[in-house]
Amino acid sequence: MNESWFEVDVAVKEIEADGVVRLELADRKGRELPGFTAGAHIDVEVTADLTRQYSLCNSPRERRRYVIGVLLEPSSRGGSHAVHDTIQVGHTIRIRAPRNHFALDPTASRTILFAGGIGVTPILAMAEDLSESGKPFELHYCVRTIARAAFVRRMAQSSFSAHVHLHLDDGPPEQRLEIGQALGSSADEAHVYVCGPAPFIGYVLESARARGWPEARLHREFFAGSTSNITSADGSFEVQLRSTGQVLTVPADRSIVEVLGETGVAVEVSCEQGVCGTCLTRVLQGEPDHRDVFLTDAEHLRNDRMTVCCSRSKSARLVLDL
Repeated sequence: MNESWFEVDVAVKEIEADGVVRLELADRKGRELPGFTAGAHIDVEVTADLTRQYSLCNSPRERRRYVIGVLLEPSSRGGSHAVHDTIQVGHTIRIRAPRNHFALDPTASRTILFAGGIGVTPILAMAEDLSESGKPFELHYCVRTIARAAFVRRMAQSSFSAHVHLHLDDGPPEQRLEIGQALGSSADEAHVYVCGPAPFIGYVLESARARGWPEARLHREFFAGSTSNITSADGSFEVQLRSTGQVLTVPADRSIVEVLGETGVAVEVSCEQGVCGTCLTRVLQGEPDHRDVFLTDAEHLRNDRMTVCCSRSKSARLVLDL
C-alpha cells in the first residue's frame, strides 16, 4: 500500500442533505486513481496541520474518482468546517491512498447493512459492490428526518433500490426499524455490517448478540469516539520507549501523544479520538487503559496494541515499541 501523499482536484462539491456535502475528487489529468475495496477510507489533508478520514462511498469499480460525504459537526475541531467552508471546486488537496479496516467478507451467504446518519458512506459503497457482484443483501438506513438523509436520491435510482429500507425517526410507525425482523435468523453464514454513531452501533450489535449472532460475523465502524479521552479522575503514569529506554511521565491532564511530541518523538495522529487507528502503537509491557473504538473487545483483551492519542494506562508504566 502506498503511504505517501498525492494531489487530487476537487471536481464536484454539492449539498447532499442538511449539513452534508458531497465531494468528488479526481486526478487533474484524468488518470486512474489507486483502487479500493468497499468500506475503505482515505486520509484527507483538510488544512496544513489537520488530517481527517472520510469513507469512500462510490463503487469500488470506479477508478477515475473518489466520492466522499462530509457531515458538518457542531463540535468539530476544524475538520468538517474546513471541508464545508474552505475547500471548493477547483482546489487541489492532498490525500493518501485508500485503506480498509471495514472490508466485506467474501464468504458471507448474505449481508445485512445498517447505516446511521453519515455512517451511510461506507455502507453505500458496500451496497454498490454487493449489487454489482450479484450477492444477496439488505440495507437499513436510519436517519432523523428525510432532510438529513444523504444519498437517498442516488439509492432510489440505483439498481439495488429494492434492497434499501429507509427508517426515519419522525416518520410513520410502520417504517421504523424492527431490529429483530431486519436481523432475521443467525443460522446461516450471514454477516452484519453497521456504521454510525456509537449508540446506534451498540444497539444493532447488542441486538444481534442477544439473538445468537457470533462475534466473527458482526462488523462495525465508528464515526466518533464513544468515551471521553481525559477526565478529572485520571492519574499520571510512565511511558518507557523501547528504542532508547527513556522514561516519560504522562500527567493526568495530558495525552501520551502530547507528551511524546514535546520530547521530539513523532507519532502520526489524525482523529485524536481513538477512531481511526492511525496512532496504533505496539505495547511491550504494562496494561493499557483502552479508550478507543477502533480495536475490538478481543483486541483490547490482548493488550498488545493501543491508540496513544486517547488511551491511558492501568499500570504504573507502559513500555511502548517506539
